[in-house]
Amino acid sequence: MATEKITGAEALMRSLVHEGVTTLFGYPGGAIMPVYDALYGYRDQLNHILVRHEQAAAHAAQGYARVSGKVGVCLVTSGPGATNTVTGIADAMMDSTPVVVIAGQVGASMLGSDAFQECDLVGVTQPISKWSYQIRRPEDVAWAVSRAFYIAKSGRPGPVVLDFAKNAQVGMVDYEPEKIDFIRSYVPVPKTNPDSVRQAAELINGAKRPFILIGQGVELGGAQAEVRELIEKADIPAGCTLLGLSALPSDHPLNMGMLGMHGSLANSVKTQECDVLIAVGMRFDDRITGKLSTYATQAKKIHFEIDPSEINKNVPVDVPVLGNCKETVAAVLALVNKNEHAEWKNSFKEHLEKEDELVIQPEIHPADGPIKMGEVVRKVTEMTDNKAILVTDVGQNQMMSARYFKFSEKRSIVTSGGMGTMGFGLPAAIGATFGAPDRMVCLFLGDGGMQMTIQELGTIMEQRSPVKIILMNNNYLGNVRQWQEMFFGKRYSFTPMMNPDYNMIASAYNIPNQTVVNREDLEAAIRDMITTDGPYLLQVAVIEEGKVLPMCCPGSDVDDMVLDY
Repeated sequence: MATEKITGAEALMRSLVHEGVTTLFGYPGGAIMPVYDALYGYRDQLNHILVRHEQAAAHAAQGYARVSGKVGVCLVTSGPGATNTVTGIADAMMDSTPVVVIAGQVGASMLGSDAFQECDLVGVTQPISKWSYQIRRPEDVAWAVSRAFYIAKSGRPGPVVLDFAKNAQVGMVDYEPEKIDFIRSYVPVPKTNPDSVRQAAELINGAKRPFILIGQGVELGGAQAEVRELIEKADIPAGCTLLGLSALPSDHPLNMGMLGMHGSLANSVKTQECDVLIAVGMRFDDRITGKLSTYATQAKKIHFEIDPSEINKNVPVDVPVLGNCKETVAAVLALVNKNEHAEWKNSFKEHLEKEDELVIQPEIHPADGPIKMGEVVRKVTEMTDNKAILVTDVGQNQMMSARYFKFSEKRSIVTSGGMGTMGFGLPAAIGATFGAPDRMVCLFLGDGGMQMTIQELGTIMEQRSPVKIILMNNNYLGNVRQWQEMFFGKRYSFTPMMNPDYNMIASAYNIPNQTVVNREDLEAAIRDMITTDGPYLLQVAVIEEGKVLPMCCPGSDVDDMVLDY
């Protein structure tokens, strides 16, 4: 094959195009300037979104990846530019999001000299990425990029970091594209044991009280249809993790709602009563299990999982089914009998009704008093026909959104699960608008998270990114305040928050906006928001001392749920 001598920076551009990249999020600086110079000539092929802070580049790449199913890419400079992405890298690692972070670095001859803006990015990010590699020669660019994308998107997805030395950017190379689809000793999808498939089917066929837990792995593996067919064929009630909420339509008759600390009361109670617990693409984190020593001890457990390190890590299981859940669930499905569990399904009803009476209806249809978060979320999802993408920040806004937003389409929730990163929401929502430009993106956030990445309103202004921002303002760091109320004697230590005039700020960024204080104005304001082209900021003054309930308190059994406080 004929080759052409080009710079390492241009080799990066060609390699990105070769990988099918069309969008990247970034911020230029000294050590990455040769790459940005090369990017200037690729503006028709690579749409670069200039963020206002490098952390936002990483989060925007996450939002893009989560809704599109593609690898998100961000491009930053060395030193603080690179270290500002660390939170996003760690977040992507926890939540299995395929992201490639490309950072500038000082020239190879200056490494270790404490040169201006030098930082050991590989050393910093190795523990929080799938692969972290320093490109020191232009000859390694095509290989490193292909390898990075393969690792990021294969198996259990995750972030990859490329530290790009400046001499490798400006050096000349005979460029030839590469395509890597195999790495010795790296097994992205473990081999499935046929005996485990058979044993899983036997347990499901013999179950009297089966319960299935649907995680984000179902979305990542594209196994939504297979899991739905399994629960319908075997008549199995289902609960969804926070990141798996849109893997099963909210109105499906077997969907019993969200799992976990603020999940459905019925799911929490029935976890402790089921005889077979089937986990698909989830990792049994502490917010799902409550106290591990008492978690579902009565049940036989089946774990469909692509990452062998997750098997028996937190919860011992009887039948691990390794592999991509799209294939493994289908294999088990072929051996599962048609079944009915009417009595078991009906036993969920009293707990669902109890929660609806004591928690849900007072939250979404309050008789009087200040506006509540739940009613804002429910009204937005209803007025968008349950078809919008939900993006959240972290805190009470996140849990209320997860509880009361409804989903009808897959890949419809973008939130920070494992890391719980405040400030995630605004840049992630921007990324989501580029990853799914044909869908409405509704971002719910609080006044705390809003101010952590508020500068990204500048990105929205420049790009006219059509994010529908619903700011639920309670003048508190609400989630911390709730814990202070419940566990720290109402000592509200540094959680009350003084806020700026968000409407003036939005107007300064040329973003249409309004504020709602009275309940009777809410519906019209939401209609204005969703019918306005482009971005919109809707600020809603919500109850200051509201609480997210039910709640499984820290250290409690999963079914020890507080319904009122």
